[in-house]
Amino acid sequence: RHFFMDKTFVEWAYQDKAFPIGHEQTISQPFTVAIQSTLLEIKKGDRVLEIGTGSGYQAAILALLGAEVYTIERQEALYLQAKNLLQELGITQVRCFYGDGYQGLEQFAPFDKILVTAGAPGIPTALKKQLKIGGYLVIPTGENVQQMLRLSRVGKNSWETETFGDFRFVPMLSGLSPKNND
Repeated sequence: RHFFMDKTFVEWAYQDKAFPIGHEQTISQPFTVAIQSTLLEIKKGDRVLEIGTGSGYQAAILALLGAEVYTIERQEALYLQAKNLLQELGITQVRCFYGDGYQGLEQFAPFDKILVTAGAPGIPTALKKQLKIGGYLVIPTGENVQQMLRLSRVGKNSWETETFGDFRFVPMLSGLSPKNND
């Protein structure tokens, strides 16, 4: 985790806390990363769409679990930092994209799994459509406190939803961030 954090916080990198990474974003606490990763039930070779690259930490964890990761970030500076860092670390199973997470990456769909790393007011329809039948979408939904949901796509238009407790995330925002937004 220390590779993905501001050096100011590096001595606390393995505490179970979220830390700022700039642009009003945070690196999630290790417990949250572990819960979300576990809920995805990654199998070697799974194609995973991650919404909210942030520092790249969660994408790296998914890649180390054997996933082929497509990650999208709306903050250009974070996108560039994460893309460069993942390359420097030799993590080649992660493809980074600068874009609007609400739209997903339809050109690469369908995905085996989809993970949203920001608190969404609801479940974006575009993301549900980009998930394979039999796949999981893990997303925290709600305003100030979010419920961690896991949607299982059981048919073309059929879903099952499970709830896994309360969490706190930065809000999921649509569109691209303005330039020089810090």
